[in-house]
Parts: sequence; C-alpha cells; structure tokens
Amino acid sequence: MKIKNIIIFSAALSILAFNISAQEKEQKITKENIEHAEKILGLDFYDAERDSMQDALNEHLKSLEGIRKIKLNNNVFPSVLFNPIPIGFKFPSTQKPIKYSNYSYAKLPTDNNELAFYTIGELAQLIKNKKITSTQLTKFFIERLKKYDPMLHNVITITEERALAEAKKADNEIAKGKYRGLLHGIPYGVKDLLSTKIYKTTWGANPYKDQVIDEDAEVIKKLEQAGAVLVVKLTMGALAWGDVWFAGKTRNPWDTTQGSSGSSAGSASSVSAGLVPFAIGTETHGSIVSPSTVCGTTGLRPTYGRVSRTGAMALSWSMDKIGVITRYAEDLAIVFNVIRGLDKNDPTLYDVPFNYEPKINFKKLKIGYLKNDFDRKYPFHDNDSLALKKLIELGAELIPIELPDFAGRSISFILNAEAAAVFDELTRSNRDDLLVRQIKNAWPNRFRASRFISAADYINANRIRTILIQEMEKIFDKVDLYLSPSWAGNNLLYTNLTGHPCVVVPNGFSDKGTPTSMTFMGKLFDEGTIIAFAKAYQEDTDHHKNHPKLD
Repeated sequence: MKIKNIIIFSAALSILAFNISAQEKEQKITKENIEHAEKILGLDFYDAERDSMQDALNEHLKSLEGIRKIKLNNNVFPSVLFNPIPIGFKFPSTQKPIKYSNYSYAKLPTDNNELAFYTIGELAQLIKNKKITSTQLTKFFIERLKKYDPMLHNVITITEERALAEAKKADNEIAKGKYRGLLHGIPYGVKDLLSTKIYKTTWGANPYKDQVIDEDAEVIKKLEQAGAVLVVKLTMGALAWGDVWFAGKTRNPWDTTQGSSGSSAGSASSVSAGLVPFAIGTETHGSIVSPSTVCGTTGLRPTYGRVSRTGAMALSWSMDKIGVITRYAEDLAIVFNVIRGLDKNDPTLYDVPFNYEPKINFKKLKIGYLKNDFDRKYPFHDNDSLALKKLIELGAELIPIELPDFAGRSISFILNAEAAAVFDELTRSNRDDLLVRQIKNAWPNRFRASRFISAADYINANRIRTILIQEMEKIFDKVDLYLSPSWAGNNLLYTNLTGHPCVVVPNGFSDKGTPTSMTFMGKLFDEGTIIAFAKAYQEDTDHHKNHPKLD
C-alpha cells in the first residue's frame, strides 16, 4: 500500500542503526537501506519519498547515538505510564475491618515434618501462643531447603544469616508481648528478581549472576515490617521466562523429570514441596498462573497498580505485577494485605481499599463462566467440568459469558517491545549470548526481533488495548467475577493486558499424576471476593491438601 505522508518511524531508525560498527555509523542512510527496512515494517514508500526522508533519518540516527550514551538502569520508568482504569470506573472507597478465620484449633503435630504443610494461620497460632519459636521454624524450613534443593533446583540463595537474625528479633518481640500480626515470625521466600541487601539478585540469568543491588525491594521492606522472615531467594526463568536459569532447570515436585514452568518457577516449586509457607512471585503473562498450575499451588495475581515494584526487575512496565503463591486461599489474603499499598517511588500505584472476609454466599454473587472455552476439548477439560459441577452444588448460578471478539493476540507484542527496551544494552553489547536458552523462542531472539517493532505500531497496539479495557469492563458490569480455564483460550493474555486480578487454584490431577487448575477472575481491585470464593471452593474440596512425595 502506498503511503503519501512522509512519516519518520523510530523503528526504521533502529533497523538502520542496530548493532553496526563505528565506521558504518559514519555512512549515510541510503534509499536502498530505507527500501529494505520497509519490508520489515510492512510499508511501501515511493522512491521520491525515500529520497526526501534521508536527511531526517540520518539526523535521527545521531539522536539514537546520543540516547545510547546515557546509562538507563532497570529501575527507570518511562514517562508514559499504563492506565488500566476504564472510563467511568468507580473505585472502592470504604475500608472495612479485615477478618480472617479462627485458627485456635492449631497444635503442634506429633511429626514435625507435618509443619511443612501447615497454613500461615496455623503456624501463626503456634508462634503467637509460644508453642514454637520463629527460630525453630526458620531452621526447620532452611533444613528442608537444603535437603530438597539438589532434587528440585529451586534455590538460588539461602539467606540464612539474615533469616536467623530476623527470627531472633521476632522471638524477642513476641516474648515481650509485641505481636505484629499473622506474618510475625513466618519464614518465606522471594523470586530472585526482588533486590535484597547484601545478597545477590541474579534475575536467573548468567549476565547478572553476580549482581548485588544493595537495597531491599519495597515488598520485602513491608514483609519485614510485618515481622516475616526472609529465608531464601528462589529460582526464576532467566529474565522472567520459563523455568531454565543459569544453573539448570527448576523441577516440579510432583514429577521431578519435568520443569516447574515459569517464570516464578522456584516460588511455586518450593511452596508445593513445603520448603516455605509462602513465596512472592511475579506475573507479566502467566508467570504466577502457569507454575501454580503445574505445581498445584494457589496463586494470586493482583490488579495492576496494587503492589509496589520498587526493587523488582522490570520486564514490561505496563504488564508486570507482583503477587503471592501459597497452598491455601486465605493465606493469599494474609500476605497480600501486607504487601499492597502506595510507595512514593512507584508512580503506577493506586490507593484503594482491600476488603476480605472468609465467608461468602455464592447465591448473592453473579458468577460468569467462559462457556465456549470450557466447552472445548483441552487437557484440563474433565477436571474443570467437575469443578464447575462442584461450584453449582455449592450454590453458584453460572452465567455464560464470552470474552470480546478481539485482536488480542495481535497486540501481544507490547510485552516484547517493552522487554526489548528494558534489555536494550544487553542486546547491543551481545552479552545476551550468555543466556542459557538460545533457541528461536527465547529472550535473546525475541529482544533482537522486537527492535523492529515500530513506535507507531506500539502506540496503536496500546490504543487497541484501551478498547479492550473498555470491552472487559462491560463483562464486569454483568458479573461479580467469572471462571476461566487456566490455559485454554485468550483469557490469560487479555487479562494480563487489562490488569485484572485472578486467583488460580488446583482442581485435580492429570492422567500423569500432575496437578491441574482453574482460574477465578475478579473485577479491578476486588481481590477480596475472588480469594474468598477460592477459599469456599477449597473448603469443600481437598485438591490443595494433597502434597508431593519427595522421599
């Protein structure tokens, strides 16, 4: 198609400037260069138009050279920020008292190994009532991490010295009657894209395996303030893709011949295996949902703009979300209530209440389900059908709904474009060759290919995203939440683009004995409802109570 207006595309400049030597940079961009670039961008200029734009392109090439002299650390946000809020959206404004279940029944088991699979609430009860100390519990989980990591490969760094110091502090405070809440003295782990003082933050990738960012991420600060004890930095797929990191592949505790999926690979694997009571993970496009599904854990992906990303590796500024991986639904609420909230260093956050109570009445909820997706034949179909039947037995009236008929797949390159910008220096320096995975469908190749996405196309994709946000809001005008297959269909992509929260719960096992899952989707900022919904489902099923046999 002929384009009459002369438009200077930044991507064309990148194509012409990308990875060329200093001598080549001195050469002028020719009409032939422009014609070759057009094919990659899907454009077709007249010869006269190519001739006219040469001066402008050469001038912009100099601008690119100037930009690339400026060091941009991973923590620098772009000045254009993603807005997930639909037009006319009404924010929740009332913060009600948060209620949790009664855990007074909790007591020490006769076999201490059973502590590995206690809920946060149960462990908190034992610590608060001085049935066990935080130090004892911390040493217990550190021993499990050391014992099973050779099998599961889900540990990057055990933060033993820090953990024992934090546990001792918790014990001293509790002994003096200063109890901070349900996380006080509870050990936990974090995906190794969250920075920590003293300890390495490797991002799971060879080029950064010795990197030390000597400050605690905001999420870790909030957990420390609540008295939680950081015991381990957990594996992640290199630069937040998959389960392969610089020292191997993280394993699924249910089948150690298989990977744990990713990119929150170590977070899900360790929680599933009872190596930590909970772990912090992140999701950009499935990185909590996918490993939680494979490992049989319960995961929360919060609304975009709920949890500070200060101190977290950026991959996609408009899609990254920090969440929680546990074994039990209410544990999600306990942790999320601590890590949510504003942070002066993260400009994308919203000050919105979080309301949760453990009881929920299905009959008072409008519950949607993606009928066409559930009707398809896909690997989890049978277990999903049984889960839908169980929910109906519990009183749910399921309303058939469908996602917008939309070009969502066509705009998924938004993630790749942002990731290529984040790791611009890695690509231009050729240090991307150090990453373990070098296949076509891996970051090094994606980063390179994404350099040829034009600025105009990236912006237009985000304009289409605005329409998708409005279309998704129409669904939530009809329902309070909806049910989706975890992997089948477009739900995972669409809702990561729009920033909606979800809870993923185990709902059975495959023929191979590995877990399956279903996803509960919530309105923006309504994590409380979907967590309570998941809790009600788990109270009447026992899928989440099954644990892998490691010995």
